[in-house]
This record gives sequence, structure tokens and C-alpha cells, in this order.
Amino acid sequence: MHSLAALQKFYARLVAGNAQVGDPRIIAAFESVPREQFVGPGPWKVFAMSAGYVETPSDDPAFLYQDVLIGIASDRGLNNGQPSLHARCLAALKPQPGETVLHVGAGTGYYTALLAGLVGASGSVSAYEIEGDLARHASANHTHLPNVTVHQLSGCEAKLDPCDIIYVNAGATHPLDVWLQALRPGGRLLFPLTPNEGMGGMLLVTRRDEQRLSARFVCPAMFVPCLGARDYEMGQRLAKAFAQGNMWHVGSLQRGTVPDGSSWCSGDGWWLSTVSKGAIV
Repeated sequence: MHSLAALQKFYARLVAGNAQVGDPRIIAAFESVPREQFVGPGPWKVFAMSAGYVETPSDDPAFLYQDVLIGIASDRGLNNGQPSLHARCLAALKPQPGETVLHVGAGTGYYTALLAGLVGASGSVSAYEIEGDLARHASANHTHLPNVTVHQLSGCEAKLDPCDIIYVNAGATHPLDVWLQALRPGGRLLFPLTPNEGMGGMLLVTRRDEQRLSARFVCPAMFVPCLGARDYEMGQRLAKAFAQGNMWHVGSLQRGTVPDGSSWCSGDGWWLSTVSKGAIV
């Protein structure tokens, strides 16, 4: 029988290894936040891609310290997401001590807690969760973290304060103006850009300055839809773009200009270019 501390240490290294992440701060964050405090009482439902949910045989927390998705509201298809995907995303965002983070689609707040640890006591995390029961659980789960505030609000419609990082955990068909406008120079937005069906990708947008937005895909991803950030026609366009298999060529987000020959996919007033340059925003 291994101690919980030993399981957490194994888990952190397993997740980092699967994500090909070597940042010791990310590894320490996964090791230090107890996952069982955020997924409700066991037994738990583990999501298997081809079989749906498979229930663990007991409430032994050892079942949680694997690189698996755990249902937090399985009746709605809501999960505590794949740890290695989030590790890769956190490594791409590079949260620094003292930074301000907005976490959209926070669920019960497990990855919110990881973000809070990475920005430290001098930083802050505002978590947005539209599902009332999940937001209440997230609030209760963070009473010990003074640098976390949970809002039972949509992170797509609320007025967002200026920030250094926006991390979205629900699939959108386009980058919202409210997200881009909140980014400070040097700020990073990471969100799942997803078609109506099938695989999309985690798109990292960085505000280089007041006029330039770089963009690149971090990894493939599938997420539940982000209410308020979806358009069916745009989802169809994205399906065609992702089917080309060249999402790794994307280099910048353009706004307010006419798409040219470098366009990977275009929407209403925005487009992704395969050229690493920014547009007037």
C-alpha cells in the first residue's frame, strides 16, 4: 500500500511525461493539489473514449492519480479533463508569479487551483463557471485559497478585467472580442477552437503589443461546447480547415482586414494566417 503522497508524486511525473513537459513548477503543481478534493465522493466515473464511463470499483483515491478524465457531472458529459492535456496547456501559457488569470469554464476548480499555485500569493485567479452546482462546488473547494475568486457567470458575456492570461476550458468556434480586449500586452489567451463535431485544437493567442496578435496551435483537443461562443456555420468552416491537416502552419490572428492567400480559416472580422505577423486590432 503506497501513501497518498507517493501516489501524487507518481501522478505528477506520469502526467508531465505524457505531456512532454519538463517544467518543475508544473510538475510541483500537479503533485501538490489533491485531485480527490475536486471530483466529489467516490466511486468515480472514468471516461473511456470507446466505452463511455467506467465506474471505479471503490473510492480509493489511487484511481484518480492516473492520466484519465473523471466525470464531475457525467449526466451532462462534464469531466475533470485529461491531466496531460492541461499540463501541456499550462506549459504553453507559462503562468508567472504575480500574474492575473481568468479561467473560463472552471468546473469544480481543479485546474483553477493549479493556476493559483503557479501565480502564487502575489497573483490572482478569477474563475468563471456557468453551471450553478459546479460553481458552488468550486467556491467551496477554494475557501483555503485567498487568491481565487469564483464567479457563477458566463466568461463569454461578463465584463472581464484586464489580465495576463485567459484559459478557456470549453470549445469555441471563434475568439471572442471580450477575451481579446481583456489581454494586456504580453497577455496569452488559450482556448479550444473546435468544429461542430470531431477534433479541434488548443489555440494560443499572444498579444505582442497593442497592434499584433500571434497565434499557434498547442495540441489537438475536444471539449464540450462553450455557450455564447459558438456559431454553426463557423463550425462547418473549421471542420474543413482542420481536415487539411495543416493547423501547425498557423502563425497569427488577423482582425479587421481582408483575408489573403495566407488564410488558414476566416470568420466574421477575423482570420488565422499562416504568416507570423499581427494585424491592426
